[in-house]
Amino acid sequence: MIMESKDLYSDIYDLVVKCCRDISPDVKRIIENAIEKESSPTARSMMQAMLDDVKLAQEKDKPLCQSPGFPAVYITFGDKVRPGNIKELFAKALVTATKNGYMRPSMVHPLTRKNPGDNSGERVPNFEFDYIPEQEFLDIILSFKGCGAELGNAMKVFTTAQLGKDYSGLKRFVLETVTKAGGVPCPPIALGIGIGGQMDVACRLSRRAVSTRRWDDTNPDCLYASLESELLQAINRLGIGPAGTGGDTTALAVKIEGSATHTAIAPVAINFHCWTARRAGIRIYPDGKREEIL
Repeated sequence: MIMESKDLYSDIYDLVVKCCRDISPDVKRIIENAIEKESSPTARSMMQAMLDDVKLAQEKDKPLCQSPGFPAVYITFGDKVRPGNIKELFAKALVTATKNGYMRPSMVHPLTRKNPGDNSGERVPNFEFDYIPEQEFLDIILSFKGCGAELGNAMKVFTTAQLGKDYSGLKRFVLETVTKAGGVPCPPIALGIGIGGQMDVACRLSRRAVSTRRWDDTNPDCLYASLESELLQAINRLGIGPAGTGGDTTALAVKIEGSATHTAIAPVAINFHCWTARRAGIRIYPDGKREEIL
């Protein structure tokens, strides 16, 4: 079964608008819990203002921020349901949502900076497709990631020796990168870390880790789960705090995804995500049934 445009476009447009007006429920709960535990009155006030902003965007049917950032779409499908011309549908939905006031036109040519004025452009949005033959449904996840946060991103190809005992070199790289970024990525942040493959693989994994997973989940890989927990605690001891004003809450989550790599290298990519987790997904079955995911 190949999804028809008329059946799929409204779902895609709704995902785009939802991401512009709201943040993921799991992230709301993490921020609410952080407010209760935060020792700094200023930090508590900043995070409460963030949640108030989310509520106001919902009530007024307005975008949460002037620009949601760069869109990425993650598609998982099998032989039972195929996505059809989904690239064209997403491109159309972005242009329409921009015209309807949900997004500032921010997509430009990388060198000339020419702006078409409607968030259209080559390779916008970015797509990743996973084909799983036996899967009986189509999963679509849309994630916008603010691009101010991109300014703090970092990538390094380690040797085995540079990883260090108990991965001390990797941990130092992460903490130094977060410290250098300071308040620029609009903390409290989430951090996506990609490890392995080659440079391009690690970078893709770092984006995927922070974009497609719930920020309150537990990594099924015990080693990665342990590193996620340890790094989250260490980052929150840095004292950068919400919007860089200080406090106990610099990061809301650390998410790691890995891939096998060559014995000579260990690529590591670090990807910042601001607190506004614009992520939404839908699952579509062969009989037309739909349900939200994430």
